[in-house]
Amino acid sequence: GRAIPVCPEQLGGLPTPRPKSEITSGDGTDVLEGRARVTTEDGHDVTEAFLRGARQCLKLVQRAGIKTAILKERSPSCGVNWIVRSNSHQKGKGVLAALLEKEDVRLISSDTL
Repeated sequence: GRAIPVCPEQLGGLPTPRPKSEITSGDGTDVLEGRARVTTEDGHDVTEAFLRGARQCLKLVQRAGIKTAILKERSPSCGVNWIVRSNSHQKGKGVLAALLEKEDVRLISSDTL
């Protein structure tokens, strides 16, 4: 197989570098279902950028026939098992991880490599 490196936060229109962001409550599933938001450390709501980036990644996954994704743990987009909120690890998935899981894409945490 081949690897396609991609950053959902960049695809969503956020700059690099960018301020730290976190899911305000719950996890990526809650963001997808409209029950939680993603905000930067200085309080800006970046939920729409995270959702846009996750949807763009999903389109790429579907077009390329990707069945497995290796995602960066502890990210508000890519966390497979853990996200960070208030500088502590919280059990949960990031926005992209939750969306890909819904679409039956196999998720691998970067921590396992």
